[in-house]
Amino acid sequence: MAHKPVVTPFWDRDTGSWQYVFHDPDTMKGAIVDPVLDYDPDHARTATGNADRLLDFVRAEGIEVAWILDTHPHADHFSAGVYLADKLGAPRGIGENVVKVQRLWKDLYNLPDDFPTDGRQWDRLFADGDEFAVGDIPVRVLFTPGHTMATVTYVAGDAAFANDTFMMPENGTARADFPGGSSSELYDSLQRLLDLPEDTRIFIGHNYPDAGEAPRCEASVAEHKAKNAHLSGRDKAEYMELRDARDATLGLPRRMLAALQVNIRGGRLPEPKGNGVSYLTIPVNRF
Repeated sequence: MAHKPVVTPFWDRDTGSWQYVFHDPDTMKGAIVDPVLDYDPDHARTATGNADRLLDFVRAEGIEVAWILDTHPHADHFSAGVYLADKLGAPRGIGENVVKVQRLWKDLYNLPDDFPTDGRQWDRLFADGDEFAVGDIPVRVLFTPGHTMATVTYVAGDAAFANDTFMMPENGTARADFPGGSSSELYDSLQRLLDLPEDTRIFIGHNYPDAGEAPRCEASVAEHKAKNAHLSGRDKAEYMELRDARDATLGLPRRMLAALQVNIRGGRLPEPKGNGVSYLTIPVNRF
């Protein structure tokens, strides 16, 4: 019988992003997955409303946070990992291939030669197959690229935090057209997730409900096998054709060009200039 963590989701309406706290009810140790640092692009201003919701929750519930985990450097929101680590004293982790994303975006942002691209911005870089524990909940790391070169899934007991791989079954799968993305790799990653036990709960990264509908974040492996809109009845070539055609119609996430330069720093703003102000660099006519 797989260990069953208690999973509490938190939805950010502005970006459609899901954040999670999971914990072991026996030891009350837990982890935070993909926390959001608020960013208002109209005023270039950050805030901690989402992160403070997570803080208030873990403190009220008496959860000792053992890890703050990123599945990948996000394109649609800033990571609140550094903010939460400062508040909670918990280490931060991400997949080891984040270094590839750092090198790619270092070039796209024309960052200085001394910008570190070795992942030192996190406390641990997880390799495929790495295992650790949150209380008595075993956690296994699966390398699941395609959306980015660095995406990992954290399989914690019977819960898989897969972020930008699957959407809800009726919505199919995540996009694969960002720099370094690949619909071929994403298909292989999705099949790897479908090889998990059928009762595994897959927790997704985004949901964009229609007006009046509640956001949703969870479906089982069995449900995705039976009715995922992009995978059911399609082989790899057919999936790639569908995914690539769909991606060609999509615009960039509104916060992408701001978010990646923060998230390759682990959730830190660029170093302030001499006047004490941080500045974001936007490549013009690049995308």
